[in-house]
Amino acid sequence: MVRLNKIYTRTGDDGTTGLGDGQRRKKYDLRVAAYGTVDEANAAIGMARLSTAQDAELARLDEILARIQNDLFDLGADLCTPDTGKDLGYEPLRIVSSQVERVESEIDGLNADLQPLKSFILPGGTAAAANLHLARTIARRAERLMTELAVAQGEHVSDAAMRYINRLSDLLFVAARWANGKGRGDVLWVPGANR
Repeated sequence: MVRLNKIYTRTGDDGTTGLGDGQRRKKYDLRVAAYGTVDEANAAIGMARLSTAQDAELARLDEILARIQNDLFDLGADLCTPDTGKDLGYEPLRIVSSQVERVESEIDGLNADLQPLKSFILPGGTAAAANLHLARTIARRAERLMTELAVAQGEHVSDAAMRYINRLSDLLFVAARWANGKGRGDVLWVPGANR
């Protein structure tokens, strides 16, 4: 159980932060950047939910996004506790394949309601869609950081975590279209329109 009685600890005043296994790392460390960017994506989804929670037509989408936000805390916990093989005295939280499979199922379910794309789309349309596109780009940045972390010497990122973050950006793309009147309100890219 998480218990936060005191919000500031002063332990980070030296520019370090604590990982789940007790290690101290610089706040600009690649692992810290990766889970910090996952947190940023979560906040952007929270912004989108300001719209989806208020619209009865988007209730299905809001339920999906609520599950995703919880999963992103799981992913942050996974990244915050490096898999070093040593006994931590507890079972660290890890992303599992069933979470990836659920996201894939949700992508398929939402996408079934959409017409196939005939053009790239611009981030925009409704407020919910615009915020979901923003969350998608942040998720892609998190994926780039996690990919870099996964190949860094002495580091490890699980396959399930990598699959999850990759599927997340796909889900957010489809969710943005779904929030745009199931694609009817998509803003289409017109190549060279302003030449």
